[in-house]
Amino acid sequence: MRITYLLILSVALLSFACANPAANKPKASVSNAAPEGNSAKPAGAETLTISPDNSKVDFVAAKVTRSHNGSFKRFSGAIDLTNNKPEDSRVSLDIEANSIETDEPDLTKHLQTPDFFDVAKFPKATFVSTKIEPTTSGGTHNITGNFELHGIKKAITFPATIQITPDNVTVNAEFAINRKDWGLLYPGKADDLIRDGVVIKLTVNAPRKK
Repeated sequence: MRITYLLILSVALLSFACANPAANKPKASVSNAAPEGNSAKPAGAETLTISPDNSKVDFVAAKVTRSHNGSFKRFSGAIDLTNNKPEDSRVSLDIEANSIETDEPDLTKHLQTPDFFDVAKFPKATFVSTKIEPTTSGGTHNITGNFELHGIKKAITFPATIQITPDNVTVNAEFAINRKDWGLLYPGKADDLIRDGVVIKLTVNAPRKK
């Protein structure tokens, strides 16, 4: 009986360790990059600053055997809030690729190499929204924009919860992308392959000027 219990416990722990963190997250839709139109600030927009002081850019990636938590520590961006409406507004974000940090120092260094982000060749990742639409599922809005990573620019659409108050604008999103869509093809070790899905977690809390 004790042996059976230990076997069941071992299988349960192994299954948990091997779980795919992207499996139960909304999948961002991906297509060819869309025209970004006029890059100037929208007329009458109120610009709110996005920075590491008020926001986070986190991710979860996984191998067959375990997952890893990571984040980007240096980034800058803005919300151009227009008419107090998300759908009239625009968000942009520039991320310094070499500011990546994970729960293992050796992994952090490896992610900076040409096997992955190749930060010397591609020092920045960028996102510029092209459309924000209300939705009734998976958050309050769907955000569409061009996401450039590893020298590849594609349009993505993902769900987000956006709240506008007199004090701040918050944007919270958690969704999965396929790393191979941006040319991150390193397979990992033969006995410990890297999963394609990566969970992106965005937490923005941009203060409004008073």
